[in-house]
Amino acid sequence: MTENTTHFGFKRVAAEEKASMVRGVFDSVAEHYDIMNDLMSMGVHRIWKRIAVQLSNVRKGEQVLDLAGGTGDLSTLFEQRVGDEGNVVLADINAQMLRTGRNRLIDRGLVGNVQYTQVNAECLPFADNSFDCVCIAFGLRNVTDKDAALRSMYRVLKPGGRAIVLEFSHPVDPITEKVYDFYSFNLLPKIGKWVAKDEESYRYLAESIRMHPKQDELKAMMETAGFERCEYFNMTQGIVAVHRGYKI
Repeated sequence: MTENTTHFGFKRVAAEEKASMVRGVFDSVAEHYDIMNDLMSMGVHRIWKRIAVQLSNVRKGEQVLDLAGGTGDLSTLFEQRVGDEGNVVLADINAQMLRTGRNRLIDRGLVGNVQYTQVNAECLPFADNSFDCVCIAFGLRNVTDKDAALRSMYRVLKPGGRAIVLEFSHPVDPITEKVYDFYSFNLLPKIGKWVAKDEESYRYLAESIRMHPKQDELKAMMETAGFERCEYFNMTQGIVAVHRGYKI
């Protein structure tokens, strides 16, 4: 990978083009995003998200930034924890995903302590030391400059704040890896074709997972960005991992 190119799945593209290409993927899948998540993970994604929120240790009155918040699953869980005294910012780079998430939360009556903003994770438009927790779930792998995003997350955290990165990762045993590869490259695109009428976007999503840093590499990236006491928690044999780091 040269200085001016990056990965878009298994393809190599100009770095400045990736954000718009990712936007196109999520514009395409936004309408079917929730049902596809349930089908792809057999509903287990809901457990992964609850565990990530538990590991965040978010409490009443805190300020939370939910990056790549999509259709609002994490924001819903965070809203229950911060209460009326706290605040949750649901943020996404994709306007269609953000609109879907906003409509879902309003339909649930979650208003008053939830705000919405369209942002790029690499250059967050918030003041230093603004949030008690910054979470990015299933979104970091789509960011062009992951190091810049981690630095930006660190900057907007308050001292004592924590970052939570929930992301598809790399299986810890060869049997799970083989089964997962077969599912990802043979079945997942077909499910995308049947349900979302979009085989290529789900092929990209499978490829983007394989290009994402492995658990120890992402931990090192967080440490380089300034986070301390970094650790990760594998779930479902490493298919998914939660990384946690603190701003001290």
